[in-house]
Amino acid sequence: MNILSNLTQTYPKMRIVIDYLFVLIGSVIIAMAFNVFLLPNQVASGGVSGISTILKTVLGWEPAYVQWAFNIPLFIAGVILLGKQFGAKTLAGTIFLPLVVILTKNFEPWTHDALLGALFGGIGVGLGLGIVFRGKASTGGTDLAAQIINKYTGFTLGRCVVMIDGLIVLTAAIVFDIEKGLYALIALYVTSKTIDLVQVGFGRSKMAMIITSKQEEVREGILNKIDRGVTKLSAYGGFTDHERPVLMCVVDQTEFTKLKQLVETLDPSAFVVVMDAAEVLGEGFKRA
Repeated sequence: MNILSNLTQTYPKMRIVIDYLFVLIGSVIIAMAFNVFLLPNQVASGGVSGISTILKTVLGWEPAYVQWAFNIPLFIAGVILLGKQFGAKTLAGTIFLPLVVILTKNFEPWTHDALLGALFGGIGVGLGLGIVFRGKASTGGTDLAAQIINKYTGFTLGRCVVMIDGLIVLTAAIVFDIEKGLYALIALYVTSKTIDLVQVGFGRSKMAMIITSKQEEVREGILNKIDRGVTKLSAYGGFTDHERPVLMCVVDQTEFTKLKQLVETLDPSAFVVVMDAAEVLGEGFKRA
């Protein structure tokens, strides 16, 4: 992703091209996962695709046409609430995704095991949606609604998808059977986790909050031996009410052991709080 960031900084207009490319690639992945994993196993894992799976089984309606029909009002809402530029990219996804569904509808199912279909279908849909979301767009449907909720509430996209699609999964359990509903829940869970994984990446960093009486030694050690930045935060001891600045440092997982050993060597009595940092943007880490 650093290559893309450098490219878009050098050629700002490339950002739009890359966003549209993300939309198209993500749509292809979603359509393939739908046709080879979810639809043949009647796994209605939420979204307009889940609705189209139910209607295909019950009424024999073509899934792509159902998806286009449901996406129109949601697309209009997206244009109104998320802006014209977002709407333009979403329009591309809204049109292209059902088109790929039609073009790949005769592909042979890759499995007739509902559990495998739910697992790998969920991964495929989550991967595709995550890529589309990275393009600051949507393929329409309930994932567009998830984008709207995400913008105004701050909930993660994966959580928004789960909340919106729960009712569709429940409907699938009623229309098909409880077992198919459970498979749909599995697919939905895998989809939400995959979306979050694509959004924040595989890398995980650690943030350490260090309270030590040897602040300068620890600060210099982090700067010179680990080659990471450190921030001094103003703080006061709750018992003594004396000033006790806190050193905050973010390091990669591979550097965490080195940081821990450094602090332990310089000040064995130091108080250290460590937490996961799912995504870190800025100098020394990835760019936005």
